[in-house]
Amino acid sequence: MKQTTTQSEALLTRSLRVAPGGVHSPVRGFRGVGGTPRFIREAQGAELTDVDGNRYLDFCMSWGPLLFGHQDPEVAEAVKFALSRGWSYGTAEPYSLELAELITSSIPWAEKVRFVNSGTEAVMSALRVARAATGRNLIVKFDGCYHGHVDSMLVRAGSGLAEMASPDSAGVSPSTAAETIVVPLNDLAALEEAFAKHPRQIAAVIIEPLPANNGLLLQTQEFLEGLAKITRKHGALVFFDEVISGFRVGFGGMAERTGIRPDLVTYGKVIGGGFPVGAYCGTKDLMDLVAPAGPVYQAGTLSANPVAMAAGLAMLKKLKRENPYAKLEKSAARIASALSRPESGVHVQALSSLFWIVLGQIKSRDGVVRAITDIPATQKERFAKGFHHALERGIYLAPSGFEVGFLSTAHSEAMLEQFLSVMKESLAI
Repeated sequence: MKQTTTQSEALLTRSLRVAPGGVHSPVRGFRGVGGTPRFIREAQGAELTDVDGNRYLDFCMSWGPLLFGHQDPEVAEAVKFALSRGWSYGTAEPYSLELAELITSSIPWAEKVRFVNSGTEAVMSALRVARAATGRNLIVKFDGCYHGHVDSMLVRAGSGLAEMASPDSAGVSPSTAAETIVVPLNDLAALEEAFAKHPRQIAAVIIEPLPANNGLLLQTQEFLEGLAKITRKHGALVFFDEVISGFRVGFGGMAERTGIRPDLVTYGKVIGGGFPVGAYCGTKDLMDLVAPAGPVYQAGTLSANPVAMAAGLAMLKKLKRENPYAKLEKSAARIASALSRPESGVHVQALSSLFWIVLGQIKSRDGVVRAITDIPATQKERFAKGFHHALERGIYLAPSGFEVGFLSTAHSEAMLEQFLSVMKESLAI
């Protein structure tokens, strides 16, 4: 039965009059898949209900933070109690202290932490620390890694390896873009070349150790270890952006899985339990450069909001107690095994509780997409068709062929079976 979307269409028409593209974050506008974005009325567990009453199994999970699903009872109870005490103080308070103590006592490379309001803000602030600590201005990032909408990170590679980048967004000045060097993922020679071309000028090398914003670009242990070795050899800082992977692929994120200890790391998503939170962490000497302890200024009136801190504390305590990672990883591997059909150009890449459907001929030698140049040319068009087929049958995926899927403990065996049944049909289109 075809879904009714009358109310979503009406709300989109209204929203287009007052918001750019009718949305408040670009991918919500369905530009990558076409059609009418669904306006969600409510969510519970692993399900969404839109304003027209259509129900969906949610494999977006608010882009990652909801490891226990929507409205997890423990997180909800913590939020209700926090609200009863007040929702914004603008002062020092004990709630962020308890969350900070939990993080720093559990994550050896996070000796001190500063809470902010988003992953973008965390990256922006940590880059400032890196420049202050090293006295250098240049930053190396990797093509295909997203680090929020910080001006200096909105860049793509220039005309050759390790060349200065050009802006990837209007409004980013050439002088700002000139402080970022972009090199390809999975290419240690390109990283060495960047350091050779800019000796003693690079402050840090930033990477998503599990790139998950332009597909799920699986990096090898050899590459990540080589990156850390080269970076430190040249006196620069190793910066892991774990806004997505932190606390989702394991309590210690990709740093724990790989055994690589970063100098700086950013977190988000999970540590807010679904509320707006970001954090940057690092060694004591680096973090003590931040005001009021040191000369690196960073501030935020709503940073360490007591409600978000309470939600994050409940989330992390439950993660430590229940340790759901093995079960979630098993579910993701099951999805990959059930849906992958290389002979039909259908591949599923998965790691821990994340998965990504790749549609077309993968260009890499080993059949794994590790860089954006490995992504099939047919990805966008084929995904858009499959997305709408699945959406009509009650499956909500992130509305872009370049975004990943997220699992939660709220996805039951029956829900996974329903998902696999629908997706096998949808991907055959």
